[in-house]
Amino acid sequence: MTDADTASPAWRAPLFALAGGLAVAFSMPPWGFWPLAFVGIAVFDAVVRIEPSRRRRATIGFVFGIGWMYPALAWVWFLTVPGYLVVAALYAGAHALAAAAAPTGRWGPVARPAAHTLVEAIRFSVPFGGVPLASIGISQAGGPLLGLARIGGVMLITWVVFQIGVAIATAARSVADGMRTAGFSWRETWLAERETAGAIGIVALVAIVAVVAPEGYEIDADPMTIAAVQGGGEQGTRALDVPSSVVTERLVEATRTIEPDPDLDLVVWPENGIDVDNEPLAESPEYVLVAAEAARLGVPLSVGVTIDSEYSSHPVDDSFVNAQTIVLPDGRITSWYEKVHIVPFGEYVPLRGPLEALGAPLEHVRSDATRGKDPAVLELDHDGTDVRFGVMISWEVFFGHRGRAADDGNILLNPTNGASYTWTMLQTQQIASSKLRAVETGRWVVQVSPTGFSAFVTPDGEVIDRTDVSERRVIVTEVPLRAGTTWYSATGDAPWWLALLAVLGLGGWLSRRARRPGPAR
Repeated sequence: MTDADTASPAWRAPLFALAGGLAVAFSMPPWGFWPLAFVGIAVFDAVVRIEPSRRRRATIGFVFGIGWMYPALAWVWFLTVPGYLVVAALYAGAHALAAAAAPTGRWGPVARPAAHTLVEAIRFSVPFGGVPLASIGISQAGGPLLGLARIGGVMLITWVVFQIGVAIATAARSVADGMRTAGFSWRETWLAERETAGAIGIVALVAIVAVVAPEGYEIDADPMTIAAVQGGGEQGTRALDVPSSVVTERLVEATRTIEPDPDLDLVVWPENGIDVDNEPLAESPEYVLVAAEAARLGVPLSVGVTIDSEYSSHPVDDSFVNAQTIVLPDGRITSWYEKVHIVPFGEYVPLRGPLEALGAPLEHVRSDATRGKDPAVLELDHDGTDVRFGVMISWEVFFGHRGRAADDGNILLNPTNGASYTWTMLQTQQIASSKLRAVETGRWVVQVSPTGFSAFVTPDGEVIDRTDVSERRVIVTEVPLRAGTTWYSATGDAPWWLALLAVLGLGGWLSRRARRPGPAR
């Protein structure tokens, strides 16, 4: 059988690739049909592998990426419409590059997953610090592969999913080809695809190791009873639409529903809980409200603060910082963290000068935030134990490296604010990201938002007592203090970059070296 015998009509391969991309998109939250990721990749690989032309493979890869990225990144529309159109196309183009670069010979089924995993890893950093949403890792946060995160984070999960999807396509094609010939043998079919079988063997081994891999441990100290406060309110509203004082009032009203309790240890408010202009935090009326609640309850409040950079630890003219701090019952402000990984087109505008010259609508981001500095921790004395809270403010929870920056903490806090976004796409993907960070670091994660979702997440990725969108609610959970490291928190992504680059390079070389007559697989 020749390539000409197996090549599909010009329209059929892109159509199947689009269907595969859509299947991957619907594996993501808010839909969450995680098995569709394997199906979508298998469908895509079934058509891209038989194309001899690099240009044709690139086209198919681009269409696959379009089907994946545009639906699953739709939340970006509410941040920047031009950015949504460009970024989704850019990331689809990355998969076009992977499809063109990956070999199609005997070792193709091993090298292609590495190529597509690498371009996914690149988009976690490029452009403008990356957009690590709509990722394969997020799609699997509700599936059985979540535990792989403690070994290799999102990169490992992505490779495993791509490898399984490609293996499904390889097996289906091999069986179909074999059954067309006389004397079909399952054993011979398996031997013909031994490279893929070997890769799946490695996947199985990794899955087994994940069960016994280190996941941190509870320290010998009393757990903390933590209250996460969600003030409630309408979704799809911006700071220009709803005064910051209204947000603070809603949070105060919700906090006042908490009765003083000797078992309560900490109250957590979300990102942007108070917004202070033209004065230090301690001299603001918002601080008075927070300090009064801390005194009434007799416990510290961890509060999200937006404040002019002039009054922060890193003063910059005409700027602001996004911070999280702790206010003690006696009114002292102690321990302060300023967000390091800020949001492009949300907290700052890349290339602001050229964009303003072109008349781009930048009224929603009138000034740029100042980046903070690590360590990403807040400290608090808890019954004689020095408790450290790792902090990932909002956007930071989507990045594995920010979870690692915060894992010096005994508990991770994710104060966030998704009120600007209609629907629940971003919010559900953020819950999935909190699950990934919890498993990667072996820590509990406390996610708290003004309008949803707020939740507690265990180190195994189980979501405890999640709020609904827009409701006013206080959720309370006893959270154990943890320490220790996972393999991922100790090593990060570097070993996986090296391993995947080696697989792609070696696979390409071996594929060229072992190329033989017959259909491309």
